[in-house]
Amino acid sequence: MAEKVVLAYSGGVDTSVAIKWLQEKYKMEVIAFSVDVGNEPDFPAIREKALKLGAVKAVVADAKKAFINDFVFPALKANAMYQGQYPLATALARPLMAKLLVETALKEGAKSVAHGCTGKGNDQVRFDVSVAGLAPELKILAPARDWEMTRDETIDYAKRHGIPLPVSAESPYSIDQNLWGRSIECGVMEDPWAEPPEDAFIWVKPVEKTPEKAEYVEIEFNKGLPVAVNGRKMEGVALVQLANDLAGKHGIGRIDHIEDRVVGIKSREVYEAPAALLLIPAHRALESLCLSKEQLRFKEMVSAEYADLVYNGLWFTSFREDLTAYIESSQRYVSGRVRLKLHKGSLTVVGRKSPYSLYRHELATYDKGDVFDQSAAAGFIHLWGLPARIQARMQGKKTKD
Repeated sequence: MAEKVVLAYSGGVDTSVAIKWLQEKYKMEVIAFSVDVGNEPDFPAIREKALKLGAVKAVVADAKKAFINDFVFPALKANAMYQGQYPLATALARPLMAKLLVETALKEGAKSVAHGCTGKGNDQVRFDVSVAGLAPELKILAPARDWEMTRDETIDYAKRHGIPLPVSAESPYSIDQNLWGRSIECGVMEDPWAEPPEDAFIWVKPVEKTPEKAEYVEIEFNKGLPVAVNGRKMEGVALVQLANDLAGKHGIGRIDHIEDRVVGIKSREVYEAPAALLLIPAHRALESLCLSKEQLRFKEMVSAEYADLVYNGLWFTSFREDLTAYIESSQRYVSGRVRLKLHKGSLTVVGRKSPYSLYRHELATYDKGDVFDQSAAAGFIHLWGLPARIQARMQGKKTKD
């Protein structure tokens, strides 16, 4: 009896070729496993495609709710942006996929799991490390890393084996998407000097095609979680979908930057992440109202560590749990509303309010009602500047030899 392998199957180029390759190379029975995190419009077609390509079984897991509630929203609370630009869409989906892949392999009695990641990307690290951390007894196969075919050679292999592909040599984009973002790779975008072609984008309108009139949007948060848009209470998946539509309509959400991959190379990465680039600035604006100066400063450091950790495939680690514990604690009073202005590719925070606001009008105002004791400032400044005065007196006027 042939050994079983559970393949993380997306229906794309590499995983479609992987079904045939695993059968040819290892004589394995391939179980195609797909995870719905809002990444494909037609999973029944993807499942049917896997079966036609020779998979003995094709399973689809609807994980949209778990993805948003257990991965995206914790990252939102952290304001996680890798290198200050990438909101970790793909990086957040991979540990969830790996977890479900492991569960399926154990259920099906498979001794191996496989994925379609190449040897140059980040996802191989995220899958391999996550699987090893959850079920070290499972063997991990990575056909696209092992077969050493170029992109064109992979496409040729597919044509020779009658494998239908969603891309062509004329339009060679490699797409990965979920509810939190969409990444576009390959083709002309591998040249960091070349502007991404307009046909690469589908979620975010070009600025010249956005509405002439600005739109105001209110986001309500409860303990760091977005819970309502324009006064309408919503669960996580629907809220993120609406945020994607609102921001994308106004040209907000395109990202183009040079990224440092886990494997040590720089790559040009292009993303669409309209919901993330709407909700994260809104969340940060509310935090600025509800957290102290010291909390904000330290949380910036925690956020950077958190983003690096997720990007580097270390979700299932004690370190991630430790950072999450601080982040959760920091969100106890991050509740309130933020008003945003969306217009011609720009997002501006124009209002914020919270029952736990640390902003006090009677202290900040220069008009009537001012209760700040300005007479206390002179003594405060005297003590605050004491170390500087002493150092200047003792060390600041040394003459040269």
